[in-house]
Amino acid sequence: QAQFVESGGGLVQPGGDLKLSCPASGFNLANYNVAWFRQAPGKAREGVSCFVSSDSTTHYADSVKGRVLMSRSIIKNTAYLHMSALKPEDTGVYYCATVDHAYCRSLRGEYIGAENDYWGQGTQVTVSS
Repeated sequence: QAQFVESGGGLVQPGGDLKLSCPASGFNLANYNVAWFRQAPGKAREGVSCFVSSDSTTHYADSVKGRVLMSRSIIKNTAYLHMSALKPEDTGVYYCATVDHAYCRSLRGEYIGAENDYWGQGTQVTVSS
């Protein structure tokens, strides 16, 4: 079954760093736009960052700009999310998924998704002292 398998989450103190990994299984990451999402308890899912495959640009939500860096390894078929200066409001379950071009560039609004999108199960990030 084609999917992502996220890892790297955990408990971190405010101001700390985390690196999340998202290896793709069953498909070639290079052929897709890949986004990181997060969902906090009781809140809507939010797009955090996205890599556009066609022009190799990366886009970030305003809430994380300057603190988050998304990268990918074609060799390892893996996407990464490097997070620094973490805040309690960064707490949530982090997912990666393939997304369409329009959403990848804007990261605004709810992502409805398509039947052929690939998703992972998520990894929990908790920022707390």
